[in-house]
Amino acid sequence: MTDTDSPVSAVADFPLPNSGWAVLDDRVVVRISGPGTDKFLQGQFSQNLDEVTPDRSPRAAAATPKGRAYCLTRMVRAGDDILMDFPSELADDIISHLGKYLMLFRGTTMELVQETSIVGILGNELAEKLAETAMGSLKEPGDSCVLRDGILVKTQSTAEGTARFEFWHTRGGEVTLPASSRMSVADWQASEIAAGVTSLTAATQESFVPQMLNWQHVGGVHFKKGCYTGQEVIARMHFLGQLKKSLFRFRADEAKELPAPGSALFAGERSVGEVVNSIKYRDGSMELLAVVRHDAADNPLHPEGLPEVVLKPLPLPYPVPEREKSAQSDT
Repeated sequence: MTDTDSPVSAVADFPLPNSGWAVLDDRVVVRISGPGTDKFLQGQFSQNLDEVTPDRSPRAAAATPKGRAYCLTRMVRAGDDILMDFPSELADDIISHLGKYLMLFRGTTMELVQETSIVGILGNELAEKLAETAMGSLKEPGDSCVLRDGILVKTQSTAEGTARFEFWHTRGGEVTLPASSRMSVADWQASEIAAGVTSLTAATQESFVPQMLNWQHVGGVHFKKGCYTGQEVIARMHFLGQLKKSLFRFRADEAKELPAPGSALFAGERSVGEVVNSIKYRDGSMELLAVVRHDAADNPLHPEGLPEVVLKPLPLPYPVPEREKSAQSDT
């Protein structure tokens, strides 16, 4: 089965399947190659390249000098090269932005890799079909193992306990997984929301410092590495405890309209948050991730223009201790 055979759906199944796979054709893969690969990426991303190994494929963020994230990605070591994934809609912009710095590294290149795709996998059973005996090495989110046809990465489980994986299929051709288990990309996107893992869109790019997106809690910010663009703001917010808003997960049992990324959340008549990702379910309900002020998160919230929609808070699979430390003023 090829990418063009992918079942297209803007609506996710409810409840989410405990087992399934989808080719993530809403993302593209780039390869950075050449003698300056690690040094270039070390200066632009929030991850320590020394810790990107065949056994570890952590998340990372790239930010503006003001610390606002314009790229959320994963870094995968492929020989001497690094693979990263970008949302399709933002890929040209991200590549153009990074290219301004790449030109300083002679002999180092960044290019789209058409033959590599990413497969999102729900459940241990399907991952075991690919990894076989190597599954034992995948214990924590970000752990990875090199297989014959690509690289398998354990990613954040959902808050409800469904195991999740990414298979970076580097050989091209068909994925050796049962066609009967194939699900829509919308199902994978819903699992991302249930795992508290956000993605940027054109409406939210450069809107948030990575910590506002809980990126440090999914392994995407290394606070002990050297300098990189935006580090001063990101580090100051971390070490001085200045984070006043963060990512929350909500559900509405019924919603005729799906709040768009970038739209506001309100407590009464006061804007207190911003939608980052949202998904509609077949039963008419929806879930979303939103960055919300800590001092307003316990209030009844509703999406912009939808005062009748009651948002119910849902758990995330990881703790967010900054909420306990938050002061009453905004960042």
